[in-house]
Amino acid sequence: MSEARLTELDSGVRVVTEGVPSVRSVALGLWVRTGSRNETPAQAGVSHFLEHLLFKGTARYSAIEISERFDGLGAAVNAATGKETTHLHARFLDEHTEEVFDLLAEMLLAPTYPDIDSERQVVLEEIAMYDDEPQDRVHDVLAEAVFGSHPLGRRVLGEPEVIASIPVPDIEGYRSAHYTGPQIVVGAAGHLEHERIVALAERLVQPPAELNGATTNKEIDGGSRLCFLGKETEQYHICFGAPGLRREDERRFPLAVLDAIFGGSTSSRLFREVREKRGLAYSVGSYNEQFTDLGLVATYVGTRADNVEEACAIIGAEMARLRSEPVSREELVRAKESVKGRLVLSSESTAARMTRISRATLFGLPIESLDEMLAKVDAIEVDDLTELAAELYGAERLSAACVGADEDRFRAALAPVSEALVAA
Repeated sequence: MSEARLTELDSGVRVVTEGVPSVRSVALGLWVRTGSRNETPAQAGVSHFLEHLLFKGTARYSAIEISERFDGLGAAVNAATGKETTHLHARFLDEHTEEVFDLLAEMLLAPTYPDIDSERQVVLEEIAMYDDEPQDRVHDVLAEAVFGSHPLGRRVLGEPEVIASIPVPDIEGYRSAHYTGPQIVVGAAGHLEHERIVALAERLVQPPAELNGATTNKEIDGGSRLCFLGKETEQYHICFGAPGLRREDERRFPLAVLDAIFGGSTSSRLFREVREKRGLAYSVGSYNEQFTDLGLVATYVGTRADNVEEACAIIGAEMARLRSEPVSREELVRAKESVKGRLVLSSESTAARMTRISRATLFGLPIESLDEMLAKVDAIEVDDLTELAAELYGAERLSAACVGADEDRFRAALAPVSEALVAA
């Protein structure tokens, strides 16, 4: 496989590619550095709503014609919105590169917003569906608890009242302010030539060059918070979390290993103690996220009412042990191999390679080779994890979130995790 190549166009658009000569397909993504954190409260959800509307029609194609054209090209196409990114992406046969690129670019830069009211209803149904899934909803509740009024505390789907009423001129105003040259990355991986992708980008991707929609950094409101969402559910869906590492922090590699040990794998401490030994939950684990200036470390468990106290006690004890006791050499070796395995397996997917190089370019980070990343994982020592655990998982830093039936039951179980949360 070839190394990633990067070219910046006069418009500020950056084009990054990675050739994979052994395949016959291409993964192409058009990435924009904007998401829910770039919205004002009055715009809550516009990034995600706009992503939907990009598929509804352009001057040349209706929504059904867009879907028929992609199907006729044998392309698998989709889109996604996050807290800091929005992107269209497709996988297709290399011989259809120009046709797919042309259509994706027109969707991104020249939507006409037909049938907007019907799509409002689609997004409102998506929000309603999500609200009915407490095991998903609790992670947004946790973001609110950890980040407070910071824009990262808002959910990507936004608020129903905004989606139901925001007019087309406001949507287009948001798009034109944020979908500008310096905010856009064209990423591709697969059977391709860099020079051809650059030439296509120069011809097809011509956004405004002025940067009007930069991310605004803001401090997190300090202190532990508890957010409870009352809902009649069979289980209590519980998360604990705290601010984590920013996107560029080199300690993200030790954090990946620490997470695998703590709750991010089926041999992890939480999985063994909560599920395998005691049968308290079907789903339990930990995860972490990195953003431009902040991050998140989090733990989740879904358990029935009678098990809430015991499950929280175990999580609290395992967090305390993670802070105070060095991990074993056996755990370290196993977790490092797990992280390395995921890195290698993802490198065999053109879509994953495209995503990795596009994200790095979008946020101005170096594009590391697979060997460089594996070497960083190999270099991790026990002391690196001990220091990181003490810093990130301190009891006084933790916030809590729960979706369940009885807030008092949840509050009564919090002391083993953090005394600060009891009074929150």
